Amino acid sequence: MESRTGREADPAVRRISESEYEPVIGLEVHVQLSTRSKLFCGCSTAYERQPPNTFVCPVCSGLPGVLPVLNQEALRLAVKTVLAIGGTVSAFSRFDRKNYFYPDLPKAYQISQYDRPIGRGGTVQAGSTRIGVHRVHLEEDAGKLIHEEGGSRSLVDYNRASVPLLEIVSEPQIGSPEEAKAYLEELKAILQYIEVSDCNMEEGSLRCDANVSIRPRGDPKLGTKTEIKNLNSFKGVARALEYEIARQVQGVRSGDRLVQETRLYDPDRGVTVAMRSKEEAHDYRYFPEPDLPPVVLDDEYVEAVRATLPELPAAKRQRFCTQYGLAARDAGVLTCEAALARYFEEACATSSNHEAVKNWIAVELLGRLRDAGLPIQRCPIAAGHVGRLVGLIDDRTVSGKMAKQIFDEMFSTGAAPASIVNARGLSMIGDRGAVEAIV
Repeated sequence: MESRTGREADPAVRRISESEYEPVIGLEVHVQLSTRSKLFCGCSTAYERQPPNTFVCPVCSGLPGVLPVLNQEALRLAVKTVLAIGGTVSAFSRFDRKNYFYPDLPKAYQISQYDRPIGRGGTVQAGSTRIGVHRVHLEEDAGKLIHEEGGSRSLVDYNRASVPLLEIVSEPQIGSPEEAKAYLEELKAILQYIEVSDCNMEEGSLRCDANVSIRPRGDPKLGTKTEIKNLNSFKGVARALEYEIARQVQGVRSGDRLVQETRLYDPDRGVTVAMRSKEEAHDYRYFPEPDLPPVVLDDEYVEAVRATLPELPAAKRQRFCTQYGLAARDAGVLTCEAALARYFEEACATSSNHEAVKNWIAVELLGRLRDAGLPIQRCPIAAGHVGRLVGLIDDRTVSGKMAKQIFDEMFSTGAAPASIVNARGLSMIGDRGAVEAIV
């Protein structure tokens, strides 16, 4: 581990004294919205695994004379998100031009929202703490840079340019890397439940930047912050924050002056590396977007969107505890994804032994899915088959040991448990006279 000056860090820095310094963390989460077209034009958003620069038009490439038109589905999904986290939807919002030159930005500015975002406020549960949300705003995505090996040149693909993004900015209230990870997990669950994004971090549908500073414990004044980019997993966020907090603590102890800067996280080395000085709002020369009218929403529109909200993760966890008798921890596991929660309830519809169903799903099924690299959406076992297997155990048709063999075959073939039992003659004999005759 290195400090900003390049000196090796004392390993003891990782064990930061809780009585001496405390971190202050804020997260900026960028979510790619599940729309069929881009934010201001009709280009398709289905660009993954397609040839570079084939999903581009005069509008998203910023050619002279074109006019953007706001995607109404993106607006609806943004409003839905604000409502889901308990925020306030702005009756009046507008778009601004965020000016900066970078190769992946074809217009040399980004259409975003600055002082009049689509929503403010709300909270997200992070473990036992509720973290406030500062703002939620719509903006267009940039293109994608591809750096060739050897560093001789970089290529740019504009297929992603102008894809709708929702940026969710937390208040600087997160107090540890673990709390940051819990915040992200809960936010991801909410976004998936309300179906505004698939939140696939591997494909860039959900990205996170972290702002972190340290201060003497109990001091109300915020310290000098750094922004960490290139965080592509929740575990990576926690590890990057752990390193950066330790780096800042060591810098303060060594008498270094911390500077406000943007840093990249290198997951292979487990370190953050200085990238550039941190920009302020005035560096972007924000001004209102002249080609887009303000967004004016009435109460009728907002309430119509609110009516489409499903049962959210926190409410579902509580219901699973009361309706199915689950412990809070088990309810948390089974509701972390909307698809997994649906799977559990479908399984429970075929068995009244909810505790056994929970065990087969949380232990046996999730373990096999993890080993196979499969999401619950591609599970080869129908949910009802899990409940029916529990029924075969409960009525003593098969033993627990037999059930595991049957479950293996269910996972590999997708067959129903009863058909496997019949085909392989696995039923236990419960008739005493039949058993005595065999003996």
